[in-house]
Amino acid sequence: MKEEVVEDSRLFKRDSLWVICLLLAAVILYTSGLGDLPLRDWDEGIVAGVARNIWRAEPGSQTWLYPTINGDPYWNKPPLIHWLIALSYQLFGVSEWSTRLVPALLAACSVPLVYLIAKELFPHLSMAIFSALAYLTLLPVARHGRLAMLDGAIACWFCLGIWCLLRGKKHHAWLLGGGIALGLICLTKGIMMGVLLGGIMLLFTAWDSPKLLRNSYLWLGLLLGIMPAIAWYCLQYFHYGNQFLGISLGDQTFKRIWSPVSTLDVPPWYYLLEILKYSLPWLIFLPYGVKLAWANRHLSWGKLTLVWGGVYLLAISLMKTKLPWYVLPIYPALSLFIGVSLDMVWQTIRQKKQLAYFEQIFLGFISLVCWLGSGYYAFVAQEPQIDLALIILVAGISFTISSALLWLRNRYFILVTAGGFYLALLLLFNSSYWLWELNNDFPVKPVATMLQAQTPGLEKIYTNHPYFRPSLDFYSDRVVIPQSNEQLEQLWQGLQPVYLLINSDILPAPKLDNKQVVGSVVSWQLITKSEGLK
Repeated sequence: MKEEVVEDSRLFKRDSLWVICLLLAAVILYTSGLGDLPLRDWDEGIVAGVARNIWRAEPGSQTWLYPTINGDPYWNKPPLIHWLIALSYQLFGVSEWSTRLVPALLAACSVPLVYLIAKELFPHLSMAIFSALAYLTLLPVARHGRLAMLDGAIACWFCLGIWCLLRGKKHHAWLLGGGIALGLICLTKGIMMGVLLGGIMLLFTAWDSPKLLRNSYLWLGLLLGIMPAIAWYCLQYFHYGNQFLGISLGDQTFKRIWSPVSTLDVPPWYYLLEILKYSLPWLIFLPYGVKLAWANRHLSWGKLTLVWGGVYLLAISLMKTKLPWYVLPIYPALSLFIGVSLDMVWQTIRQKKQLAYFEQIFLGFISLVCWLGSGYYAFVAQEPQIDLALIILVAGISFTISSALLWLRNRYFILVTAGGFYLALLLLFNSSYWLWELNNDFPVKPVATMLQAQTPGLEKIYTNHPYFRPSLDFYSDRVVIPQSNEQLEQLWQGLQPVYLLINSDILPAPKLDNKQVVGSVVSWQLITKSEGLK
């Protein structure tokens, strides 16, 4: 008995050390350079605006319970993350760093949770370590996890729920945590996400441990978890009536299943392409991991990874609305596939058996592409980008060394790959390149500064820009409304004075007489009527 206690203590200390190291590595990666770049459209600007309204609301206003955006009720998502960001504003002030801090920390917590999930599933410690290292260094996980969005938190809550569910097979009280995690999911991204991820948890339980479905702890945890979310939805309904249900549960939730939110028409295999594009270098080891899971579908890890990865990918692929970050909660499952595959390579080398050539050739090919890409940005591009070339070069060097080690049958190629790519990601996140969506449109900060200086507070401003820029609304603290030329001309002829934000590069320009330019930035002009004609 004493020996068992000593062994349990030793294992606990070992696991605690790995959890601390993985969490520290994730926090450094996810928070490094966090506030260096502006907030992007759409979600970051909207989330930040809602959180700021909560933070600066008068005591007793209940804005925290009934959040608003630009003076209108905010019914898009429940406000759990917005509450936490508002708390960050209270502690650290309003900035890009304080806006992204809470989502980044929650996303970072999912890294050690992947390790803990793998520890519950796999017989070898190396499988858990490799799964966590792969997840830590997946570009889409780290990049989207750093943003002021909801999906990194969803990945964290779901990993927490899965871990509690696995622990609950031996100690039933842990099942309470699974239900509470599901409630956090509902308070973060709404009922539909809770139904989807809760369905995955129940499907896995029914396949792997059907007796747990009769356990009172499971259903008590579910009840405790979803009660706050149900209470929030009921309060919104009592406050706003049927309009809330039509927008929150209709337009912003279930309608997205059969109707896209944008005009982009993407195929059902869109998310497969996203995984293929952004999961390198670990993508090399994913197919064999899926094959192993199918071969071991009688084991818990095979059942969980197949249900998690398969059901979630099928569900989001069938939805008409497809956005890149919707795929984020699938990456922990993919990391488990990859961890098993890497461990098989590790054991094969250790046992001095023959390796397949696919991984060796593909890793060498990736390193070659990195070398060519680095050379292009350093010497061939019209505007050389030396810092970007350096980032790609670091990845290329690490992949080259890893490829050589793999050809030499040295199993430490895994650690070199993870360490080298971690360094490349760290350099990327301290550069201006990691948030490449900012290049899709004009920089909002100079325009926002002009609007703040030249217009009254809370003023509505109309623009000939074709679509909303929530980040511009946030930085300017104004409501900037896109309008057609005809609408702008009608507003101009009205009796009320208006401010128009006109981009001279957008042709044809609206026909406006007797205008007064009160500010200009690059191609943007802020105009109103001449003083004598107002």
